[in-house]
Amino acid sequence: MHEGKFVFSQLMEFVPWRRFQTCVNRYGGDYKVGTYNCVEQFRVMAFAQLTYRHSLREVEACLRVVKSKLYHMGIHSTISHSNLAHANHQRDWRIYADFAQILIQRAKQLYLGDDLGIDLDATVYALDATTIDLCLSLFPWAKFRRAKGAVKLHTLLNLQGDIPEFILISDGKLHDVNVLDHLVPVPGAYYVMDRGYLDFERLYVLHQAKSFFVTRSKRNFNFSRRYSHEVDKSTGVQCDQTIVLETYYSAQGYPEPLRRIRYYDAERDKRLVFLTNDFTLPAITIAALYKSRWRIELFFKWIKQHLRIKVFYGTSENAVKSQIWIAVATYLLVAIVKKELGLPLPLYTILQILSLIQFEKTPLFEALSGESYRIQQPTCRNQLLLFE
Repeated sequence: MHEGKFVFSQLMEFVPWRRFQTCVNRYGGDYKVGTYNCVEQFRVMAFAQLTYRHSLREVEACLRVVKSKLYHMGIHSTISHSNLAHANHQRDWRIYADFAQILIQRAKQLYLGDDLGIDLDATVYALDATTIDLCLSLFPWAKFRRAKGAVKLHTLLNLQGDIPEFILISDGKLHDVNVLDHLVPVPGAYYVMDRGYLDFERLYVLHQAKSFFVTRSKRNFNFSRRYSHEVDKSTGVQCDQTIVLETYYSAQGYPEPLRRIRYYDAERDKRLVFLTNDFTLPAITIAALYKSRWRIELFFKWIKQHLRIKVFYGTSENAVKSQIWIAVATYLLVAIVKKELGLPLPLYTILQILSLIQFEKTPLFEALSGESYRIQQPTCRNQLLLFE
């Protein structure tokens, strides 16, 4: 008797498969592929992410135990370690990168009305990078130091819903500031960065695109003050100044005035100096914007703890990038499900629940909302009635 779909199958129904197939066709992902196509590869790798499998051997063992259920999960091919490894090595990682961009646009629309926690009617981005350490002998292409390998995950996080709108995967040698050359600035948006991105020539490109930035200054920062504005020191703001750069190359790179704000953080007993090209917002709002940057640090911590992006199933560059992009797509898929089903639970809790109930036949909303649910057994219509 049919009692419903598996939780995994219900989750996969939120995937826009037609658009996924467009990405596959763009890079010839299924060219001369008889079995185990890109759709099945994505399903299997998403299952590995959701259930937190540590290796392809684990994935193979888990799925072979439930062999009779694979068809209902959309997996029609025989699962083996060699098939999984070959697909991760050969299928172009750009398929999953392009598909993640489709999910990003979908999630962005769903979280458009979320509250930033700041009185500001604009898009706010946090830009940062995290390093994923690798063994250089196993990943010789990921050169970082003389005896150490690594890849960097450069991320532009939209703080409305914590949606990663831009991701660049590079080797560990690429300096963080170089990622500014890859961004397409959004007019009117705010870009919040730490002082590792303090390059005045690149920041001036953001300014010319009518975008705003908030960053911290360095200690050896040379400037001359033009104006000082009144501040309310009870808010923690100690000074609000209009300045111009004095160092020759810095002044050539950014020839216009900047705003300098010094803020005292009483909680940490620390003084912070911010630089921005926005002269209209209150100084305390600029400080609040920079404080919101820590959400990208929490994002990196979260995905490293709850998705498989620290231990990899393959050693080739293509396998590593495919795994990272599928992990990002899985994160976005769960974020989409949370919004479309109106779930109050945080993403952490949803992933913890999903890791345990992939083969349950409970409706997805009931499983993730915590509401009690019992399958209704249909009445058998073939039973004859002796008395009426």
